[in-house]
Amino acid sequence: MPLLTTGKSFIRALEKSGALGVYVPLEGGFEGRYQRRLRANGYTPYNLTARGLGDLSSYLTGIHGVRPPHLGKKNIGQDAAVGPVYFVPPIATYQLETLPPKSKGLVLWIIEGMILSRAEIEYLTYLPQQEPRLKIVVEMGGERYFRWQPLEQSIQAA
Repeated sequence: MPLLTTGKSFIRALEKSGALGVYVPLEGGFEGRYQRRLRANGYTPYNLTARGLGDLSSYLTGIHGVRPPHLGKKNIGQDAAVGPVYFVPPIATYQLETLPPKSKGLVLWIIEGMILSRAEIEYLTYLPQQEPRLKIVVEMGGERYFRWQPLEQSIQAA
C-alpha cells in the first residue's frame, strides 16, 4: 500500500456502486485521508456511527421522534411516563437540502458498520439508487491495509 494515494480508484468505485464497504487498519488514519480526497473531488462527507441509529429509514430519510434520557427527573401528570417526544429532521435529507451548489453530493461515512444487521446493510445498499446525490461508505471491519468493495459483496461475505 503506497503511503501517498490519490484516491481516484476509491472515488470511481464509490461513484459506480453508490455504496462501499471498507476495511480499514485498526490504528486509524487512512479514513481521514480518503475523506480528504472525497472533499477535494467535490463531495461533502458526513460522519456518523452505526451505534444507536435505530431505524435507518426513518433516521436518514424521515422525520422521527426521539425521547431523551430523563436523568432522574420525572414529570408527574404533564407528559408520558417515559418523557416527552422531540421530533428530529432526517439526517441525510436535511444534509442534501443544505449542500453547497457546487457539491457533487453527500457521502455518509458510517463507522462501526459491523454491528448493522443484514437488512440494514441491504437498505444502505439501495439508498443511493433512490437518491443519486447520496453515497454511502460503511466501515465493515479491520484489515491490515485499506481496502473496499461494493456493499453488496460485503453482504454476501457476511
